Amino acid sequence: MVKLRARCILVGDAAVGKSSLSQMFRSDGTHFQKNYSMSAGVELSVKSVIIPETKDSVELYVLDCAGHETFVEACEKMWGQPSVVCLVFDITNEASFSGCSHWLERVRSHCHGLQIPGVLVGNKSDLSTRRKVEAAVAMEWAQSQGLEYHETSAKEMENCDAPFLSLAKAFHALYQDRLQIIQSLV
Repeated sequence: MVKLRARCILVGDAAVGKSSLSQMFRSDGTHFQKNYSMSAGVELSVKSVIIPETKDSVELYVLDCAGHETFVEACEKMWGQPSVVCLVFDITNEASFSGCSHWLERVRSHCHGLQIPGVLVGNKSDLSTRRKVEAAVAMEWAQSQGLEYHETSAKEMENCDAPFLSLAKAFHALYQDRLQIIQSLV
């Protein structure tokens, strides 16, 4: 049994639902806070994810980062070397999707040239009648950036664990790859 630890950076524009998504993941879908005040820094939550078909787990240290430009520079100082990235946008807000390129570029600048696993999350799928970003468009962009794509509704507790499980599995796979390389050298 292996227990890994990964620093997960949760980024995206303000009001896309990053804190709601993080809360729903941390609480196993039992706590949706109806009123949020805008995050003004970084909120840390920790949760272990069991990797299916193994006895291994990845403890995700989720850094929920403020999305308002006023606070971003201060937040970036706390990112350190991210292990995985969760990029969130609001499916009813095209500008939040357009901003994903900028967010991803910012995160990657902290990775010192290393490619890190990541997911793109289209949140607020419960508001599908107000959708401005089609799933196919988001999925195509995610794939072009080497990211997996997920749609969630933190409010309706739909699919909130899936992005984090994908990140944990990807991080675990990196560990397995590196372990094989080391074992082949011995």
